Amino acid sequence: MNENRMTIDLLICADTLLTCNSQWQSFSDGAVAVKDGVIVAVGEKKALQAQYAAAETRDLGKRVLMPGLVNSHTHVPMNLLRGLSDDLRLDVWLLGYIMPVERQFVTPEMCELGTALACAEMIRSGVTTFADMYYFEDVVAKTTASAGLRALACESILKFPSPDAASWEDSLAFTRDYLQKWQNHPLIVPGIAPHAPYTTTAEILQACSELALEFNAPLQIHLAETEFEVQNCRKEHGMPVIPWVKKNRILEAKTLAAHCVWVDEDEIKRMAQAGVGVLHNPTSNLKLGSGVAPIARMLDLGVNVGIGTDGAASNNDLDMFEEMRLAALVAKGWGRNPTALPAQQVVGMATRMGAASIHMGQLTGSLEVGKRADMIAVDLTGVHNSPTWQRNGGNAYAQLVYSAKSTDVTDVMVNGKWLMCNHQLLTLDEKALLQEAESFARKVDHFLIEREQSVFNKLVAIGSTIEQEYYEVQAKLPIENPKGIIAKLTSSEQITIQPNRYTHYRQYDTYYHFSAETEILRIRSDEKLDEKGIPVSERTRLTLIGPSSEREEAGGILVSRSRFLAQGTHSLRFYREYFRPDRVSEVEKDRKRWYVVFKGIEFAVNVDEISRPALGAYLEVKCRTWSKRDAKDKAHAAAELLQVLGLTVGNNLGKDYVDLVEGQVL
Repeated sequence: MNENRMTIDLLICADTLLTCNSQWQSFSDGAVAVKDGVIVAVGEKKALQAQYAAAETRDLGKRVLMPGLVNSHTHVPMNLLRGLSDDLRLDVWLLGYIMPVERQFVTPEMCELGTALACAEMIRSGVTTFADMYYFEDVVAKTTASAGLRALACESILKFPSPDAASWEDSLAFTRDYLQKWQNHPLIVPGIAPHAPYTTTAEILQACSELALEFNAPLQIHLAETEFEVQNCRKEHGMPVIPWVKKNRILEAKTLAAHCVWVDEDEIKRMAQAGVGVLHNPTSNLKLGSGVAPIARMLDLGVNVGIGTDGAASNNDLDMFEEMRLAALVAKGWGRNPTALPAQQVVGMATRMGAASIHMGQLTGSLEVGKRADMIAVDLTGVHNSPTWQRNGGNAYAQLVYSAKSTDVTDVMVNGKWLMCNHQLLTLDEKALLQEAESFARKVDHFLIEREQSVFNKLVAIGSTIEQEYYEVQAKLPIENPKGIIAKLTSSEQITIQPNRYTHYRQYDTYYHFSAETEILRIRSDEKLDEKGIPVSERTRLTLIGPSSEREEAGGILVSRSRFLAQGTHSLRFYREYFRPDRVSEVEKDRKRWYVVFKGIEFAVNVDEISRPALGAYLEVKCRTWSKRDAKDKAHAAAELLQVLGLTVGNNLGKDYVDLVEGQVL
């Protein structure tokens, strides 16, 4: 016996050992020596047995010993939102369902439970390291460390209030404390996560970059995930997404960019030059219809590309074996090239390159001396993996990518500590977690069932909504000579035109009708025009119009109704898919508006020329009040104003434009 052997904590042996290092070394009858959670030697079993005296030796037999998988992009608390709302576009899914539920239910307790559930799932599927982006990331970090997994845990920052911060300034201040707290932890690397260009501002992006640079912390962000995002970026900033974030210093940090589906070659080169890690999420991108990222080209140009699952709410699992297989198949099918992304390269993306993509390559991702002892054992002897071939040294990689399942993972070690042995979880109570998850789901079910019962609740869920209960004095009359009416309006001595209160609009009104509702939802897009008729600004508003409860005084001028107003921040397609109306009506018009004073009362006077449908020209006189008695007085004043303009109140339509348009059946 060699008494000069170095004492180590553990010697792990296996018939097949894949190091996944840059030389792709592999060993038959291989072994890994571990001391204090660090790999001290890798090689042939006999050689290491002669060199080291191990306190514990474990021989895995026919199993494959390899580095643990790196899930390079996910949102682990969202495991509790798995299956919440599927088969929707990204914006409808995220802004119409996920974010409203998050505002209601995301708490430290939710994040703790969701993270623990995700850790159990990832350990079972061979993940030893993951990169997270969510809220209450301090709780995510604590829960992950308790489960024994390694993580890059990035605190999310958005331009609007989030579940853990009233403002982005508050979130940034919290993140500073969070980065300080978790520095130099053996399992957790803290990071910062400005969510995406479209949910932040230039100021936020720059502030996040500065904080990341100050702490040398990784910065994780969603970039160019959808074509719509890229189009909007070009429209708003005059450039694609990658140049925009580069302009705002994001590429100066240790950046990891999720998705990058809609990037061109120049953008890929910029990311490669800046050392940006790209996080490829094939299942999520396909499920949400976002597209296919040009991963093969990224690899050709030297970008470190990792593979991620994204959150379980959009995948709907954290299975990296599924993700590896899909990454390979999509690249081949999309590029019509069966040699694209060979199995060995895909395994590298899920291990060594994946670790490099999240800027943790110095710690994990391969079985090499000096790296942490993060490794897994995979049983490739099952019927779905048989037979095996000896002539091809790379056959194990092909088995892992094209045949193996996450259930083939038998053992998981992180930092020299076993988290699963022979399929048994050692650090988490799986049964208790499943029971708690079902209890949480019932609460969310109740919330969504209540919300879906009314258009108003759905409107409230996606944005700030203001209830306005008032009496609206309104008269609407057809006119044959708009220019003549305008001449009388602007020349009458009885009418005072308010200075600087004239506006010229092009208005697009879309009305949603619901068979089970008495309300109508109007989505109005206003284009403000200059004196030459050129658009200078645009805004969108949503108005939920209740049924008229009264019509009286002077030919139905007085109208009482309740309205709920909200800013329109999404596309018309989003609203249609989100609200799912039974019928849709559309009105397009040119509107000239004056604010005038008549008999001491301010009125809005609109001259409308309706082009779609071709309804002709109308005069509309409006004012509002919160007093029924005052409304009656103003209704009589409105009737007199019409007489001054040479119109007869008896011609008042007593209805809105939507009432004149036959609904279009969907």
